[in-house]
Amino acid sequence: MDAKANGPSAKQSGRAVDGPTNPMVTPLLTDLYQFTMAYAYWKAGKHNERAVFDLYFRKNPFGGEYTVFAGLEECIRFIANFRLTEDEISFIRETLPSCEEGFCDYLREIDCSDVEVYSVSEGSVVFPKVPLLRVEGPVAVVQLLETPFLNLVNYASLVATNAARHRFVAGKSKLLLEFGLRRAQGPDGAISASKYCYMGGFDATSNVAAGMLFGIPLRGTHSHAFVSSYMSPDEIVEKSLQSADGSSTCEDFVSLVQTWLNKIQWLHSLRGTFGETNQSELAAFTSYALAFPNNFLALVDTYDVLRSGVPNFCAVALALSDLGYKAVGIRLDSGDLAYLSSEARIFFHTIEKEFGVSGFGNTNITASNDLNEETLDALNKQGHEVDAFGIGTYLVTCYSQAALGCVFKLVEINDQPRIKLSEDVSKVSIPCKKRCYRLYGKEGYPLVDIMTGENEPPPKVGERILCRHPFNESKRAYVVPQRVEELLKCYWSGKSDKAREELPLLKDIRQRCIKQLEQMRPDHMRRLNPTPYKVSVSAKLYDFIHFLWLNEAPVGELQ
Repeated sequence: MDAKANGPSAKQSGRAVDGPTNPMVTPLLTDLYQFTMAYAYWKAGKHNERAVFDLYFRKNPFGGEYTVFAGLEECIRFIANFRLTEDEISFIRETLPSCEEGFCDYLREIDCSDVEVYSVSEGSVVFPKVPLLRVEGPVAVVQLLETPFLNLVNYASLVATNAARHRFVAGKSKLLLEFGLRRAQGPDGAISASKYCYMGGFDATSNVAAGMLFGIPLRGTHSHAFVSSYMSPDEIVEKSLQSADGSSTCEDFVSLVQTWLNKIQWLHSLRGTFGETNQSELAAFTSYALAFPNNFLALVDTYDVLRSGVPNFCAVALALSDLGYKAVGIRLDSGDLAYLSSEARIFFHTIEKEFGVSGFGNTNITASNDLNEETLDALNKQGHEVDAFGIGTYLVTCYSQAALGCVFKLVEINDQPRIKLSEDVSKVSIPCKKRCYRLYGKEGYPLVDIMTGENEPPPKVGERILCRHPFNESKRAYVVPQRVEELLKCYWSGKSDKAREELPLLKDIRQRCIKQLEQMRPDHMRRLNPTPYKVSVSAKLYDFIHFLWLNEAPVGELQ
């Protein structure tokens, strides 16, 4: 835990909240103008005015019609431990030399005990315009939270959504492995990617640090370097391997492997399918199996997948089977993955049939090699036998879209609603403190998200409600909800006595995400031409938005 976590703001109702996962997430991880505004608020005596900000986004990423919300836990960890150190205050003084000393005294005292955070549950499927977070508190303090919150939510939600899209294309039955550490944008990009890809539906990661930090299952085998580092089986000094049940020991596992390779070669020589395999590759596989007999998974494309890699793997796997072990499978990292996986599967079934090794035909086939959403879709259309996909670059860098574009807008101050206007209607903010609901239909699918004023009565099951597009007067519909879910819940209540939600475990957030995605109507989820999900406001809020719009917009004058 960060040392700052011992301060008074790190606890709420007696419950401690750990500091941010990344120690670089401090109050200085913000834009300079947050501190210049804080000073200006303080100088004008406005710094303690009660403000309400909404954090939301305007458009779904990747050409889709849904987004997965992520990053909430890190936001709560940040504000629970929000205190400026003397070194940080000294740096602000140096950066803004014209500031009065009293502002530094103010900075020494501030924390987030007067802040309240209401949020959609992490792992939820969310849509444009609906607040993901509503942050209430002294305007200067909340202003200092803007950039860190956006930083913690934007990438987290983007990569979780990217992971969910890959899961949707791959299908429920495939194992998805995140292999992006070496290609991610720096250490934090890698750690965050591992966490939020797991949240979005991936099964495991190669990132050992993420495995320790978050309890994500780890997967990995060996590289081409390991294979090419061997010259021949003669290099293997320790050749013995105890059986799986410990009852016996094979003194020369290398010879056992060679015996099985001879049988495989004899069998296939009758069919003319291949000749001699690469002996250095066989040595590497044998050595790896001696080290990991319970987890033998071989990278088979160093020299030639079908002529060498697969038969060499089979020889080692059959030798392991003689001793009671079951090999995990192979990994393909290059070439025509659809063809190679199909041919490897045929090979495995032939081995099972000819040598009577039960289940060998179902040996796992993992594929990697710069996979992305499009290549997964293409493989599905071609037909393949891949059981697991290792995906890295395109997943963790969110190659097809650089950023989500969340914004943080003032919607109320001192109980007075505020609106941000723009010639681009999509950038007009929705004013005032709001409550947000998801309305479900008869078939159990979400029909529409609706925002209402804070004091409006909530939608009721079985009661018809008019849902209006926030800005287009012709887009409106009546809905009779069969279930109503309130979206914004209190996750940080400061020093108030309001009950707050507990932060769930990562595995529970992941399950929520998977369940939410399964609840969505299929036409909202499809890759091509998905149906836009409807986001609306109540009739009363619609009227107020347009009243405030007209009241705040300057009136032109024609000459």
